[in-house]
Amino acid sequence: MSNFVKVLDESKLTRSMWLLWILSAGLIALDGFDFFIIGIALPFLEKDFNLSSTQIGSIAVAAIAGSLIGSLVLGPITDKIGRQKMLLIDVFIFIVASAGTVVAWDAYSLIFFRFLVGIGIGADYPITVSYITENVPSRLRGKMVIGAFTFQAVGALLGALTGIITIECCQIFLPTTSLFIVQYGWRFIFAIGLLFAILIGIFRLQFLLESPIYHIARGEYQEAQLAATELLGKKIKITPKTDPQPQNKKVNYTDLLSSKYLKNTLLASVPWFLQDIATYGIGIFTPTIIATLAFQSQDDFLLRQVHLAQGSAIVDIFLIIGFLIAVLFVDKIGLFALQIIGFLGMAIGLYLLAISGNNNLLETHNLIFIFSGFFLFNLSMNAGPNATTFLLSGEVFPTAIRASGAGLSAGIAKSGAVVGVFLLPILQEKVGLSILLYSLGAFCIIAAILTYLLRVDIAKDKD
Repeated sequence: MSNFVKVLDESKLTRSMWLLWILSAGLIALDGFDFFIIGIALPFLEKDFNLSSTQIGSIAVAAIAGSLIGSLVLGPITDKIGRQKMLLIDVFIFIVASAGTVVAWDAYSLIFFRFLVGIGIGADYPITVSYITENVPSRLRGKMVIGAFTFQAVGALLGALTGIITIECCQIFLPTTSLFIVQYGWRFIFAIGLLFAILIGIFRLQFLLESPIYHIARGEYQEAQLAATELLGKKIKITPKTDPQPQNKKVNYTDLLSSKYLKNTLLASVPWFLQDIATYGIGIFTPTIIATLAFQSQDDFLLRQVHLAQGSAIVDIFLIIGFLIAVLFVDKIGLFALQIIGFLGMAIGLYLLAISGNNNLLETHNLIFIFSGFFLFNLSMNAGPNATTFLLSGEVFPTAIRASGAGLSAGIAKSGAVVGVFLLPILQEKVGLSILLYSLGAFCIIAAILTYLLRVDIAKDKD
């Protein structure tokens, strides 16, 4: 273990550590807002742009497809140019893309700008997990990485609340027509995301700090010493003697698929891939699913959207509670146990949702099954795999390829999200929602089995 890593592990949380954590959490909150707000905006977009079913699917999947590209391409670049430089580029992408969504003039321009938003989101996964993992004491790493990722659910909740407030304000000030909210309501919603991105960008410019471990891995000892002094709040000496470069410093992207790291790559990516099929397929279309199962008889368009946004907000609260459970128990029962239990809980939640589609159920019983299913699904997902897969992607790879490995894992995972979001509406129409939900539950069970079979020993110092 190097001198810096030893001092870091013995350190208390410093002001700089908290600042980098807050920055990372803010970016992830922005991810959650931008990913899931589309589910609230789509009904208005459909009416405003007179969208076809293909265009609806393309708009819904655009950001996720962009995140796939962003994770795969920008992860390796992060390992080459550094974490903090890529964070600046990432925030710039967010601001430009978010502004584009606000002024989009047709379906195709919106798809393009949503794709750019996704590229920014995709970059966040390898950047934030690497940034936190390399700059906090190992004893607190799991809690702080998962704690930051909790803000994805906070962002999703803010998105649902933004939808509710926007609709309610339009009903108060323009009660006689729904035309205004159809044409401009979704722009107001996206504008909140733009404001959020600008605030994160301003905060980012106040705190420019590269990871000392990243500098050490590149043999940049003077830079590492300056960064470590700022991070720890005290002077620390870093030289080739006190902190030799890792022996595996020459590993590169292709080594992720070598015999040495293949199992790690499969562990970090395949369960995450299966999880994201369900997570994003259910998450983005939560309002649609609630509408199908619970509010079919509601004819008033705006009242229906308010109810759906309110239902989404209630469901999102359980996402946050799930993450808090993960923070509390990750060190007590371990990453793998938490992930396996979470996958099994997701499967049970999906089966409850599937049962709610039974037309023979009384309306009261139907609502109980619907919201119990959503609550258990979201609680289990965020208490388990949605938190642990993100953490694992930063834990199982060495510094030299940590962002590359996390990026590859996130990219593979987001291909699962693309599958879930694009195919869910199609399969729902062809086979019915209940059969679809049973199938997604089976994917979760398979993911639990694969987590058990692929588990590896996670050393505190992988370098």
